[in-house]
Amino acid sequence: MSLVRRALPEDAAEVLRLRQVMIDSMASAPGATDWHAESLPTLRYRLSEPDGNFAAFVVDHPERPGTLAALVVGTLEYRIGRAGNPHGVIGYVFSVATDPDARRRGYARACMAELLDWFRARGVGYVMLTASADAEPLYASLGFTRDPDPSMRLHL
Repeated sequence: MSLVRRALPEDAAEVLRLRQVMIDSMASAPGATDWHAESLPTLRYRLSEPDGNFAAFVVDHPERPGTLAALVVGTLEYRIGRAGNPHGVIGYVFSVATDPDARRRGYARACMAELLDWFRARGVGYVMLTASADAEPLYASLGFTRDPDPSMRLHL
C-alpha cells in the first residue's frame, strides 16, 4: 500500500503549514503567516472537489499523528492546443514541501509520482514547475528539463 494519499479538506491547515515551510525555505527569514486564516476556507473547498482541476497529494508523518510529512500540489490549466499538446491541457506543480525532520525518505518523490499519474489520467500534454537549486536533482531524475522561455509577472 502506498504511503501517499490525496489530501482531504481536513488536511487544509497542515497543507498550509507545509506550504509555509516551502515559502520559508526559499526566503532569508520566516515569512508572515497571517494570510493562513483567510486562505483556509478556500483551500478546504478546493480539497473537497475530487474531480476539479486542483489536487494535493500528501504523506502522513510517521512519528507525529495528525501531521503531514510531505506535500505536492498541482493544478490543470487549459490553453489553446498546439503541436505536441493538441488538447492544450497543461499541468502546474507547486508547493512541493517536506517537513524538515522527514526529509531524505523519498516522500516528495512518491508524492510527485502520484501527481504525475493524476496529470497523465487527465490528458496533460506537459507539466511546468519552478525548481529551487536543492530540488532540481529530484525533478531532473523524473525527466524534467530546464525551460529556456522567460516568464514575467504582474501583481494585481
